[in-house]
Amino acid sequence: MTGRQLTQERAAHGRAADGDPAADGGRPPARSGGRILIDQLAAHGVETVYGVPGESYLDALDALYDASVRMVVCRQEGGAAYMAEASGKLTGRPGVCFTTRGPGASNALVALHTAFQDATPLVLFVGLVPRAHRHRQAFQELDLRGTFGASAKLVETVDDAARLPEFVARAFAVAAGGRPGPVVLGLPEDMLTDTARVPDAVPLPVPEGAVSPEQLDRLTALLDRAERPLVLLGGSRWTDAARADVRAWAETWSLPLAVGFRCQDLVPEECEVFAGALGYGRSDALARRLDSADLVICVGEAPGDVATDGYTLLDPHDAAGGARHIVQVLPESQPPGSQHCAELALLASPEAFGRAVAGSRPASPVPWRDLTAADRAAHLDHRRTVHDDEPLDLGAVFAELDGRLDADAVVTFGAGNHALWAQRFVGYREGMRQLAPRNGSMGYGIPAAVAASVAHPARQVVSVAGDGCFLMNGQELATATAEGGSPLILVVDNGTYGTIRKHQEMHYPGRVSGTGLVNPDFAAYAEAFGAHGETVTRTGEFAAALDRSLAECRKGRAALIALRPAPDRLAPGVTVGSLREESSRD
Repeated sequence: MTGRQLTQERAAHGRAADGDPAADGGRPPARSGGRILIDQLAAHGVETVYGVPGESYLDALDALYDASVRMVVCRQEGGAAYMAEASGKLTGRPGVCFTTRGPGASNALVALHTAFQDATPLVLFVGLVPRAHRHRQAFQELDLRGTFGASAKLVETVDDAARLPEFVARAFAVAAGGRPGPVVLGLPEDMLTDTARVPDAVPLPVPEGAVSPEQLDRLTALLDRAERPLVLLGGSRWTDAARADVRAWAETWSLPLAVGFRCQDLVPEECEVFAGALGYGRSDALARRLDSADLVICVGEAPGDVATDGYTLLDPHDAAGGARHIVQVLPESQPPGSQHCAELALLASPEAFGRAVAGSRPASPVPWRDLTAADRAAHLDHRRTVHDDEPLDLGAVFAELDGRLDADAVVTFGAGNHALWAQRFVGYREGMRQLAPRNGSMGYGIPAAVAASVAHPARQVVSVAGDGCFLMNGQELATATAEGGSPLILVVDNGTYGTIRKHQEMHYPGRVSGTGLVNPDFAAYAEAFGAHGETVTRTGEFAAALDRSLAECRKGRAALIALRPAPDRLAPGVTVGSLREESSRD
């Protein structure tokens, strides 16, 4: 029986409440802190939480036994917190993770950093030592605020069970509001066993912001004066309505749409004004286009170091010899930095902005239409498959994969050069989603794929992993098997930490240090967890292996294909030999 079936069976069986409000003068029933906590999650629409059990929150675990909220039991807290973060990305609602104190909570910190930098709503509940044991170096005691304060929007400890509804409601609102991010709530072990009579909380509203008529007029005036505009989309809080409205506005004005690093699901590949993605793996043409733009409209996030190549692009004082105007549309009042000062700052979520501009039209034909067409052509040229003259041509592999993806497929990956193939050669169509860490966190792709597949077992989920990235959380295949998840995982097995090896060969050619890997048989590893496993070493083997693996996924079984390219293959069009040759010319 899978975890999902257990949860459904227990919730259907139910457990009598500790008292009947109607028979007690309308007063709320007496409940333990753990029961109150789980009831708040249900009141906030939480369907699934991820975690690793710990004695510090046993009462909450007991409340989950017959609650409508499902617990996905993971194999390491880093994987559990990544799953919650991926859930936040996928749904736009706070993902929820439970860990115990000390070592357990510390393991989850990696995902908190991801959620903080990626603007993902996440709530982490941490079981703590009993209240009377604080400040005594008690077993696994942890300074919650000191540990998480720099990587969370809010860190609080709930000392009174009666105030749990208040704290949980605030945590969810803070996590989802403004620029979303992680919130950490500490749960002292003895607080969870206290009883209290308190009503459930009502979820707090999350403001959307707005664009006033005067601000819309100013935006239109900037567009009327522009010659080389560019729209940059990124960040979070994007909804289907926001994507559709912003796309329609851009198409009406013939505005080229670029997206930030790992935000490719914001604009479907078939959109005729889509100019590509900035950040690592971007085309040189798009970088030049950003640098020459005289009007940059940023929706969802301000320009950062990744989009601007370490702040070398988009000089705030120069746009190919002319003035540059910047518009920032952000869901918070303060951008993360002042490197690019906005002439017009709009306090609005992407959805609020999309509603405001939906009916906007140019008064006359725009002068940049040909430039937008050129941007589009340059993007399509960059998207053209790069083939490798090797036994296993990864370009052909990803072209085959691209043609087999469902219209609502979820594609996940972590950090490393392996992701360049998925970023560049997979076209993200309407309805597809991309789950990947914008903070460059390794080990993310597999937990993200497990979370997506567990939440949507009928949906195609594909994860692209490097050999180094995979083994950081590959054990979560056990979670997929236990919970009925069936993602397809492609592991690029080239025996090296490819990104670092690439930089190493660029700056210290031939001096290989600290980047070599000795790997297991990944197909056998997958089989050991109950998944289907295959190894592909030649291009002609891949299509049949993909057929067999997708068939297993449709049956509800996870599958893994280990791809073994040439040993010195580091990236599309890049090998160890090509880097050394380039270095020798320099």
